[in-house]
Amino acid sequence: MLTVVFLISLIAFAAAYVVYGGYLVRFFGVDDARPTPSHAEYDGVDRVPANRAVLLGHHFSSIAGAGPIVGPIIAGAAFGWLPALLWVVAGSILVGGVHDFAALFVSIRHRARSIAGIAECYMSPLAYKLFLSFIWLTLVYVLIVFTDLTAAAYASDGGVASSSLIFIALAIGFGLCVYRARLTVAFSSILFVPLVFLAVWAGQAAPIRAETVRSLTGLDPVKAWDIVLVAYCFVASTTPVWILLQPRDYLSSYLLYASVLGGIAGIALGGFPASYPAFAVWSAPGLGGLFPVLFITIACGACSGFHAVVASGTSSKQIDREADAKLVGYGAMLIEGVVAVIALATVIILAKGDALAERPPIEIYAAGIGRFLAILGVPQDIGRSFGLLALSSFILTTLDTATRLARYILEEFLGITGPKARYWSTLATLLLPAIFVLVTLRDARGEAVPAWKAVWPAFGASNQLLAALTLLVITLWLKKGGKRTAIVLAPMAFMIVMTVWALALLVARHGPSPIGAIAALLVVMALLLVWETVRALRAR
Repeated sequence: MLTVVFLISLIAFAAAYVVYGGYLVRFFGVDDARPTPSHAEYDGVDRVPANRAVLLGHHFSSIAGAGPIVGPIIAGAAFGWLPALLWVVAGSILVGGVHDFAALFVSIRHRARSIAGIAECYMSPLAYKLFLSFIWLTLVYVLIVFTDLTAAAYASDGGVASSSLIFIALAIGFGLCVYRARLTVAFSSILFVPLVFLAVWAGQAAPIRAETVRSLTGLDPVKAWDIVLVAYCFVASTTPVWILLQPRDYLSSYLLYASVLGGIAGIALGGFPASYPAFAVWSAPGLGGLFPVLFITIACGACSGFHAVVASGTSSKQIDREADAKLVGYGAMLIEGVVAVIALATVIILAKGDALAERPPIEIYAAGIGRFLAILGVPQDIGRSFGLLALSSFILTTLDTATRLARYILEEFLGITGPKARYWSTLATLLLPAIFVLVTLRDARGEAVPAWKAVWPAFGASNQLLAALTLLVITLWLKKGGKRTAIVLAPMAFMIVMTVWALALLVARHGPSPIGAIAALLVVMALLLVWETVRALRAR
């Protein structure tokens, strides 16, 4: 049963890439004769043309993070796997894929400006500032959630922490080989990709244990790793993209692809039954009703505003030619949809009443990947560690990309430039995440919860709302070009309704708490931006 469900999903994604992806290329008017910003405005730091495979690795690694894994597992365990699966497949093809491709392409046509910068071209100065603020706040949420999730993974499995540190060193070596020693990407890949997989074994052979971290720092291991990760984000965000961001994302993509292929093979050959209920409840305790909660819980696996920030923040500055937008924009979203389906499969194979279903999503995913790889002869404990490392690679990539993007946004908002601007804007960006991950947060019932869990509902809602607002900007751009707008208007309307509804529920549930106050602020900002869009459309 699981094999059939999975194969149908894969066929749908493949057909969508060929048919609908080809339609998007024709509809938006992709033209390779036009120079992209990486060539027209090359600067050697942020605007550097990248091989399409390298850029796909960067883009896919950056947009994926933990979102297509954590969200689907939470929703699947709460509501049943069928509603989650339907939203992942339909959302990736018709909503998220369109959103990602359009955001990347429109940014390329606007000299790699951010979505907020593009909004400035068609809306008022107030809308521009609101958009920048909204994006920056969403990125702060991303940093809080993914920093805490990564720290928890390192604290629970010291081998994954060791492997991650080895992996960063390998990425720097790869960058030096390609960009300074002038070795080809193919030759460097032959040297370094096997070492990346060897790092999985090396990490387990020399783990950084939680007890060691506690004795060295005197802190709770999760909090200690939070501090290390915030410091890492600062360094990764302020260094040139060629030395860490591009090579690490490219190498990590092999881990991610291997986990996808391993999951596909394990599911196809394992003959696993669909043991978990296809549909569980209409309203889940602690989450709320299927409508609208499902559509904000599963964000990155179906549609995510963060993708537009990545597309218009780093990817549009590195894309070599316009034709690569189909692979990088639409293709990466569909691959992420496959990741989300594999994550759902780790829930589907659980027996009804299995205690693992109540565990954190990271544990469910790692255990499922271990079972899938065991079908291929990989020891289950090694498979579990590999799953954790792949997930950590997802998250680590998103962390420094999100920090770099938030730096861009803050510099754009304040209008600051100069060689030292990136250091001050990065410090200002990381201040709030550092505070949130180091203090004790509580849920609506007053119980202490991990930072990622406390922030996830607000993160999901703001993320999806950002996607809707991005589609608003793209609507204005299409209008200006005399094109039809239905292709983005329908998903935009759906996402606005779902997210504003969800944010209103958060305000009612959390009241005057920080989560409730921020949710209320997001609603006000979103409504103002919708009004500005209506005014712009009327004026046009």
